[in-house]
Amino acid sequence: MIDKKFIFLAGHHRSGTSLLHEIIREHPSISGLSDTGVPEDEGQHLQTVFEPANAFGGPGKYIFHPKSYMDENHALATSHSAEMIMQQWGKYFDQAGEHYIEKSPPNLIRTRFLQKLFPNSRFVVILRHPLAVSYATQKWSGTSIKSLLEHSLLGYEIFMKDMEYLRHVYVLRYEEFVANPQTEVDKIFGFLGLRSSPIKQVVNASANEKYLSMWESSRTRWINRILLPVDIHLETRANRFGYSISRCRELLGSSLLGAHHNPIPPAAQANA
Repeated sequence: MIDKKFIFLAGHHRSGTSLLHEIIREHPSISGLSDTGVPEDEGQHLQTVFEPANAFGGPGKYIFHPKSYMDENHALATSHSAEMIMQQWGKYFDQAGEHYIEKSPPNLIRTRFLQKLFPNSRFVVILRHPLAVSYATQKWSGTSIKSLLEHSLLGYEIFMKDMEYLRHVYVLRYEEFVANPQTEVDKIFGFLGLRSSPIKQVVNASANEKYLSMWESSRTRWINRILLPVDIHLETRANRFGYSISRCRELLGSSLLGAHHNPIPPAAQANA
C-alpha cells in the first residue's frame, strides 16, 4: 500500500483548478507537478494506467461517456496500478514534500478510484457556476450551451453521490475563492493540517461577469428560451450546489461546502 499523503484537486475544466493548483503547490510542505511539458501539468497526461479525458471526447463531453467514470470497483483499482502511477508521477515530485498534490479535471468523477489506490488521499473540489463553466468551455467543445450545462450538472451530481464514500474531502466555490482568495485558501490549508501560506498570484474577482452577461443576453431572444427553457427541474438541480439558473448572479447555501470527514466510508463498511 502506498501511504504517501496525496491531495487530489478536482473540478470541471475552466473552473479555477489550474490557479488553485498553482497556489496550493507553492506551500512549503507540498510538492506538485510542474514544468512537465503536458497541458496544465495535469497528472492524467503523465501516466499510462488509465485514459485521460481526451479519450472520451475531452472538455464538455467526457462525462457523458460511461467508461470515463471510475470507482473502487474498477478493474484498474489495484495495488499494481497505484505502484505504476506512482512510478510515473514520482520523478516530477520533490520526494521531501510532506504532501503531493495532483490536479486533473477528471478527478471529479474518479475520487473513489483514487482513494482506493492512495488511501491517505485528501480531496479538494472546486465548484463554479454551471453557466460560467459552460460558456468558458464552449470554445473547446464546440457543443451547445444546453449540452454543456447538462455536462456540468451531471459531473457535480456524480461527485455528490461519491462524496459520502470519501474519507476526507473539502468543497469550495470558485466565486467565493476569487472574492477572498487568501481566506479561502487558508481554510484549505487548515483542512490539510497545514499553516497558512501567503498567496502571490493575482486573482481576477470578476471573471464570471462576461459569461453570466452572455447568458442574460441570450435570454432576450425567444428562440434561446425555447431551446433551453429554465424549468423547475433545471433550477432545482443547480440549487443543490448553491447556484441558480434563473437568478444567475445569486449564490445560495449548499450542504456540500466545507470540510467533510467520513472515517469509515460505506464501501469499507460493506467489505468489513
